[in-house]
Amino acid sequence: MKTIYVKNQTRNWYVIDAENKPLGRVAAKAAAVLRGKNKATYTPNEEMGDYVVVINAAKVAVTGSKKTDKMYYHHTGYVGGLKSFTFEKKIERHPEDPIMLAVKGMLPKGPLGRKLLSNLKVFAGAEHTHTAQNPQSLEV
Repeated sequence: MKTIYVKNQTRNWYVIDAENKPLGRVAAKAAAVLRGKNKATYTPNEEMGDYVVVINAAKVAVTGSKKTDKMYYHHTGYVGGLKSFTFEKKIERHPEDPIMLAVKGMLPKGPLGRKLLSNLKVFAGAEHTHTAQNPQSLEV
């Protein structure tokens, strides 16, 4: 069986409105499109996905008591430098981070995953800087 390598692929731009949508569903849809799983020519070891723009990241929804119970951790590198933030604090200070971290966890680890993550653009509000690319709306 031959492995098919796609030479010249066209990349599309998609926009996802995250307002009042569950965090996990938005992240799963974005990760699948970034990976290229929505295409018939999907290859696991190649970057062939599309670009994704997520707007209204500050208004993403979480169910249950995750607003106060979900924790994000960051270590500074120094002794005793473990910092922890709740979802509420994280969305106040850096509204893009919860979506970025959720999508990052769903992508492959290593150089391919880091490259795919650079194709994700997250904006806190309804305005974004990629209108020139004519992104298509993507429903979640």
